[in-house]
Amino acid sequence: MFQKFLFLFLFFPVLGQAQLVNIETKRLQTDSTRFVLDADFAFNHSNNDGLTVNQLNGTLTTQLKSKDFKKTYLFLGNYRLIDADEGNLQNSWFLHTRFNYKFNTQLSFEAFLQGQYNQLLVVEQRNLVGAGLRMNWVDRENFTGYLGNSYMYEVEYSDRAGTTDYNHRNSTYFSVSYLSKSKKFSITNTVYYQPLYKNLKDYRILEQFRLDIPLAAWFKVFMIYDYYFDSKTPLNTREYTSQLQVGIGFSF
Repeated sequence: MFQKFLFLFLFFPVLGQAQLVNIETKRLQTDSTRFVLDADFAFNHSNNDGLTVNQLNGTLTTQLKSKDFKKTYLFLGNYRLIDADEGNLQNSWFLHTRFNYKFNTQLSFEAFLQGQYNQLLVVEQRNLVGAGLRMNWVDRENFTGYLGNSYMYEVEYSDRAGTTDYNHRNSTYFSVSYLSKSKKFSITNTVYYQPLYKNLKDYRILEQFRLDIPLAAWFKVFMIYDYYFDSKTPLNTREYTSQLQVGIGFSF
């Protein structure tokens, strides 16, 4: 137990949030545990002919459930920094809090608040509030699937375009998860589709594939691939990002 808290103490100062984070994989799907703490940490150092690049990425997730397990409170924080000899290549953070109320085993209500920043994107900062419904469309021993739909009100800031936009947007997601019978690995794939109500041609897509391999009850390694596409930025351009992460995680 002391070793686990020592790891948390060492890594906690660097845990925060990145802009493009799949909330679905951060839900801690536990039906018998009221409080869960989960931490992911990844670090990369490279030297290319004397030019060094350091990348730091950390995520901290906490989840609390009520005594009757109908109410769930989720908080997620992520921070990413890519630093080189010539200066910061990327600096981003992400904060998300969510409330979920379960009507029955299949249908839930959820509401959320979110703030995010990424210096590389045309929309550097985005703040939003939203609410909607979530459905558990399949629930088997080793396979689960969720479908959700929400309304979002968002405020987007772009220094490069010199704009502040106030948008009403829809958010639909589809998620499937598989846990091997041996419990030696799990896979989750999620797709988000977020169009504007007033202009369906203005939309965002986020897809994430995640592989988790537990090495102990409290320790794991993971691999994540993210793809993000924005059909229309404030500069009237298209924008996409993709990234691959490999790291380690802790659960308490």
